[in-house]
Amino acid sequence: MLHTIIQSKKNEWIQSPDCAVSSLLNYIREKGQLRDTQIEAIETYLFLKIQGENKPLWQLFSEGFFKHGTDLNKLNINQAAREYLEKHVNAQALYDFARQPNGKGQLIPNLSQAIVDHPETLDYDRIIRAIFYNVSYADYLMSLPMGAGKTFLMAAIIYLDLYFADNDPDNKAFAHNFLVLVPSGLKSSIIPSLRTIQNFDPSWVLPEPSASKLKRLLKFDVLDEAKTAKKSNKARNPNAQKVNACLPNPFGQVFVVNAEKVVLESFKFDAQLQLALDEEEKDTTNDLKRLFGQIPNMSILIDEVHHAASDDIKLRQAVNYWQSKGNITTVLGFSGTPYLSSAETIPVGDFAFKFAQITNTVYFYPLVTAIRKFLKSPTVRVAESLDRLQIIEQGIRDFDGQYKTKRYGNGTIAKIAIYCSNIEVLEEEIYPFLTGTMQIDPSEILKYHGGNATYKLPKENELEFRSLDLPISRKQYILLVQVGKEGWDCPSLTGVVLSQKGDCPQNMVLQTSCRCLRQVDKNSQETALIWLNKENAQTLNDQLKKEQETSIQELNGLKKVPITDLVMRVSRMDYLNLPTVDFYQLKVTYQAIEEAADPQTAAKLKKLRTNLDSYKSNASVSSSELMHIGEGDIAILGESGNETANFNQWKFAICRESLSTLGLDALLPYESTLKAIFQSITFDQEGKKVFDDRYDRAAIASKIRLAFVTSRELETKKEVVPQAASLLIVENLDAVERNPNLFPNDADVAKILSLDPHGVAVERSEAEILQAYDMMKQAILDSNPAMAAWVPTLDAFRAQNQLTPVIANKDSSFHYLPYNFKASTFEMLMLQRALALEEFKQRGLEIYYNGERGLTGFVIHCFAKEGRYWKNIGKYTADFLIIQRKAKDKIHKALILETKGAGYANDPVFIRKKKFLETTFIEENKANFGYKRFDFLYLEDSNDLSTNVLQLNSRITQFFND
Repeated sequence: MLHTIIQSKKNEWIQSPDCAVSSLLNYIREKGQLRDTQIEAIETYLFLKIQGENKPLWQLFSEGFFKHGTDLNKLNINQAAREYLEKHVNAQALYDFARQPNGKGQLIPNLSQAIVDHPETLDYDRIIRAIFYNVSYADYLMSLPMGAGKTFLMAAIIYLDLYFADNDPDNKAFAHNFLVLVPSGLKSSIIPSLRTIQNFDPSWVLPEPSASKLKRLLKFDVLDEAKTAKKSNKARNPNAQKVNACLPNPFGQVFVVNAEKVVLESFKFDAQLQLALDEEEKDTTNDLKRLFGQIPNMSILIDEVHHAASDDIKLRQAVNYWQSKGNITTVLGFSGTPYLSSAETIPVGDFAFKFAQITNTVYFYPLVTAIRKFLKSPTVRVAESLDRLQIIEQGIRDFDGQYKTKRYGNGTIAKIAIYCSNIEVLEEEIYPFLTGTMQIDPSEILKYHGGNATYKLPKENELEFRSLDLPISRKQYILLVQVGKEGWDCPSLTGVVLSQKGDCPQNMVLQTSCRCLRQVDKNSQETALIWLNKENAQTLNDQLKKEQETSIQELNGLKKVPITDLVMRVSRMDYLNLPTVDFYQLKVTYQAIEEAADPQTAAKLKKLRTNLDSYKSNASVSSSELMHIGEGDIAILGESGNETANFNQWKFAICRESLSTLGLDALLPYESTLKAIFQSITFDQEGKKVFDDRYDRAAIASKIRLAFVTSRELETKKEVVPQAASLLIVENLDAVERNPNLFPNDADVAKILSLDPHGVAVERSEAEILQAYDMMKQAILDSNPAMAAWVPTLDAFRAQNQLTPVIANKDSSFHYLPYNFKASTFEMLMLQRALALEEFKQRGLEIYYNGERGLTGFVIHCFAKEGRYWKNIGKYTADFLIIQRKAKDKIHKALILETKGAGYANDPVFIRKKKFLETTFIEENKANFGYKRFDFLYLEDSNDLSTNVLQLNSRITQFFND
């Protein structure tokens, strides 16, 4: 989306001599008080404020501010479209945007095709305005994950705006005053954290004496008094009194306001949520609406802006109203999840396209990077076949085993939050279970909810909740209903339990699960624990995939990496104009065929009874096979359980879960065998039967139902489908841990990036180098003769101005910088040798590393033919792709290069994938393209280097010989 383009443009600006705030940004970095993500967000903000002149995003877009610089003459489009795009910068900007790669091809392929086919028929500014919600003011969204420091980022931006406004009061780009809007449902947890703006030290972002001066000027008010009555007058409205007291010309005023309950009730909306201003406009007693409209040069900061419901629509219209008064400088939103609850549809002629991501996201920082840098490293455990109380019990026992005596450096103790679906469940089930069955001291438990007609909480509980992150708090088990899902700032929270669907809203499982990841002690390997039932785990995995391009499996493998050891990486896709890889993928569908008439129920049940121990383990949770979580086992010795068991009810449950495919009458002939199974998975406890939690009852019940089903065989159907894949999913390009196998090195990376704006690197002759050296030396001496000692030697200057092999090949590889060959020096060596081959250079070939999982869309689905059927044998990601172009925007041929260690030579899975690639994949693509488009070469590091190079050279000569 747009944030990747902005990031690239922003980096160019910061490194250019045009950047007027480079010294200020250097000061912030050298101060070392803010995280990298906060500094990057500040850089982006200042870039849009200064270089972008605080213009609305749609206007910057339409003016070509975000254009890639695509050479239209190199694109395979008709001449009429090319001429139209050359003359209309808004059309070219939208075309550039629509055709940017998104991992599966182009971002909006229908739109890019429509522009090429009928460029003169589209209303480009209307489409661009619609993409950015038709707002006429600067409206930006910063997306940082929970715990990244959004509140301090707000404070830093407030002080920076005031700094520039104080130096240039007439500059409308920078605000004099600020309104921080908070969703009403989050008021109790967010407003206390926003008070920390008052504690922010402005010297972290501004030098003295400016920092101290602005600190004295800042006035901070939270408008959280009792409900404001409509048509109330200022004299009896305490919130309005605070606003009125600062008029007519405040400077440095910050209001934190409950958005829906305080602001929106000052407006009238009709049934279609349209703002009605006729009578309201004449009413001088309608206080907050009118008073906020009188505050000059005001920026609006909206926390947790992704709450996109009817109130969000109202809030947008309220902001539009204030904008009509001419006093809004910027609207700046903050969110950890920049996605809409339902995708935004934008019609264009006879088709439409959709965006699920909030399109005005100008900065995005991934959760995975935050965990590697500063958040706690989570272990996510998925409980299967356990009920609510069993999951809570196992979660608490796991927490106690790891963190019961944990005390952080600030004196706080570790805590675990157990979220409950409603107050009755908390009061009647969970709290009695903790104090009774688990015998937890009630003084260590905190109940916190809003109360209802039956259950009220003492006021002390709210104070305890506010004090949880203080050393004085002894509360360790926190029971919550409808609070603490997001915005809750409690770094000492170390565990979360979501035992049932509905413990939090389904669209907030990610935010709620991550409550326990906030950092406490810097530069330490902090960990956290998350326990989920199967449904919540599936939801979390889906949200991680959609919003963060990651998974539970990846989260479980993350560890913190020191910031100083991280290397940022940069995309060169736009510079290289690297096309997508068009190819044909095999698709296999399966259909069940019933084979046997007799299900052989008796034999299957007898076998199940004999093998019951295989369904028993030392744990009552199992790692979800879907999630591939390998850390979900907790040892439990002996029989364990507390759920009452009844044979008839057990049979009934088995039938009920069959969805009417199995009746109780069908079980009668096998009663004795079923009773024997039931006896094995239960035990006597104080005179009653209870289920033994060591057995996976769900799997056993499923096996019983399957015993009554006739065996079936799968029939497969094969088809070949076209695909277009980008070699780099730019939004997944993250920082990596520094290691010796990053290639190219730092110096070459910097050199390549400095040369890219000027095109191809050219070797300078000795005469040119001598001439340039003399000019440089004379310029230094002319400016200051005392600097003669600083003039470099001729040899040093020559070394700086001669091209290394890497620089000379910069346009034949490196679609991102640097490549990470941490796992294989052999891969790095073969890349270097390929670039040096004469056959490679003469044919104008390019080679791109494709082997880093998650960064490429070119992934091949592999299948093996077994008899009459096709079996899926997994995905294959090539190490390298050597490509040949005939047109700038089309790949003509591609050699798939695999470089592996000798250990893979006999790996049966790789052998089958290799066979599929060498036969079916190549043949199917040849048949569909009409020529041999792909070839495959496997090189093994057990061979000597010269042999591998000869094999590569031979295959290049053979395959690319037209």
